[in-house]
Amino acid sequence: MENLFLFAIILVNVLFSSKGFNDESFFRKYQFHVGSIRAGEQFRMVTSAFLHVDIMHLAFNMLTLWFFAPVVCSFLGDLSFVLIYFGSLIFGSLLTMLFHKEEYSYSAVGASGAVTGVLYSAILLKPDMMLGIFFIIPIPAYLFGIAYLLYSIYGMKAKNDNIGHTAHFGGAIGGYAITLLKEPMLFEQHTLMVILLAIPIIILFVMAKMGKL
Repeated sequence: MENLFLFAIILVNVLFSSKGFNDESFFRKYQFHVGSIRAGEQFRMVTSAFLHVDIMHLAFNMLTLWFFAPVVCSFLGDLSFVLIYFGSLIFGSLLTMLFHKEEYSYSAVGASGAVTGVLYSAILLKPDMMLGIFFIIPIPAYLFGIAYLLYSIYGMKAKNDNIGHTAHFGGAIGGYAITLLKEPMLFEQHTLMVILLAIPIIILFVMAKMGKL
């Protein structure tokens, strides 16, 4: 069945998140929480990606996934899509732990890391895609991807909201790396895009190295 894996992932997100909306103890048990993870509950690094703060948070992530997953599936196949989704999820959680490992009370939820990985993969595979911001304003997908990560750097530095910006970045790195490993010909076919999409990633690690985050 076409897009069976996509439907399954969206269904699990909806069911798991819905349970979390109505059961605070369930939400607390499975959310990303640095102190709990460091105490041995590594499962939270995966389960937290199937929880969301509210319906709007869930809808935004699932709608983004719905738009971009078919691009990845059509170019690489369903199994590679699943690999990129979960690989990006793990990258997002690992980068979050790397940046927040000393913040024992830090917590986060959401599929944004995995979804950002799929978004970045889709842009690499089909760089000429156009997006409609607010469904009206056209913008090249690669500009959106780069701007999104630059905004994530700002969010990581400002620390003035509850958005998991670090997970977004980790997910983008995962989607970027796995896609290039699966399709190394992209280095030749879309050389400029490979370079452009790497710029925010390089900026992030340079800023981290300089202690600017």
